[in-house]
Amino acid sequence: MSDAISTAGEAKTAEQRFRDAFDRLKDDEPRLLPRGTPVSQNNVAKEAGTDPSALRKKRFPALVREIQAWVEIHSQQQTMQRARRERKRRSREDLSEQNSRLTKERDDAQSQLTSAHRLVLDLLQKNARLQARVDELSPQPIPLKW
Repeated sequence: MSDAISTAGEAKTAEQRFRDAFDRLKDDEPRLLPRGTPVSQNNVAKEAGTDPSALRKKRFPALVREIQAWVEIHSQQQTMQRARRERKRRSREDLSEQNSRLTKERDDAQSQLTSAHRLVLDLLQKNARLQARVDELSPQPIPLKW
């Protein structure tokens, strides 16, 4: 059935065609415009198959106010959604920076631990050499006789 004819067989009024187009745009199911087309007074008129100048505030004041109110409410919601997405993005970046910082700290600590292990081994070897030298230079104990 055509958009211009209602279920009772009567022709739809211009206002009803605009309202139907408005509903389709709100539901993101336009017939004439591409999906994702934002709701606006001009786009409602285009979706209704008319010239944008046909949807005038003087002729359809209630509908134009509804469209403007819907656009205002949804633009505020979109602004809040953008702000939430931005906060999440910053949070992810902060976590990413924190992860990078902690990874660097871990790598630095691992490097220091490896250096400390190497120093301990060097000192143990030096201690063993010095002990061997002391043993060489020390007089042999004299066995005690009973």
